[in-house]
Amino acid sequence: MLTATLALRGWGVHLPESDPSACRPDAAAGLLGRKGLLGRDDATRLALCAVHRALGLEAGVRPGGDARTDVAVVACGNLGNVDTVADLARTATTDGVRAVSPLAAPNASSNVIASVVAIWFRFAGPNLMVCSGAAASYDALATAALLLRAGRARRVVVVGAEAATGTATALYGQSLTSGAACVIVESAPDGVRVRLNGSVPAPVTAASWGDCYGAQGLVGVALAADRVRATGGPVEVSCGGGTDGYRSLTVSSGSVGAR
Repeated sequence: MLTATLALRGWGVHLPESDPSACRPDAAAGLLGRKGLLGRDDATRLALCAVHRALGLEAGVRPGGDARTDVAVVACGNLGNVDTVADLARTATTDGVRAVSPLAAPNASSNVIASVVAIWFRFAGPNLMVCSGAAASYDALATAALLLRAGRARRVVVVGAEAATGTATALYGQSLTSGAACVIVESAPDGVRVRLNGSVPAPVTAASWGDCYGAQGLVGVALAADRVRATGGPVEVSCGGGTDGYRSLTVSSGSVGAR
């Protein structure tokens, strides 16, 4: 199993169910601006909000200029666009494929969150979506480490999102929390860092913000980074589940680079 230490260059969380300052998906235009949001699913809107916060952008501002070919995007989540897929399948079954809107069809791709984030913020490096269950956050960070190690990117925007829609919650089979988080990582040797530790036993306490499933570990890392910046840390974060196993990540300050 890959172990690595990554330098965090920025991070942000967007938890509308527990943070009054975080807008709900249907109000994302207030933070992101209206252009380009039509037809976007809730998880994609949450992901865009988290990246916007991690980049420290003002409300309604979007990056301009040339696309950044040295910046990759790795997204994680398991149920993000399931409502879109279910709606398209329902329409095709009842009314025929010609009734499916061409505007809705692209949103059925499992890579929709990663691709929309890349287009929105002009990141033209490698673009990947990780849908590996409850440990998807850990796997996304491990994928980011591989991209950096291979020289495929100088910086990786890792974003996770889940939306507690009716279809997503029904498929998950338990309480699901809407939320998203973004961490921007490099292999530079300074500042706040996150280390991938590998498999661990199940944690004994539940997260205070709820269960964001495929984005859970990334939410924990971003919140831990805030705490480390304030107190010096370190903070250990766990993600995973009984079926997928548990993974541990340690967020700390110091001068250790990627390895």
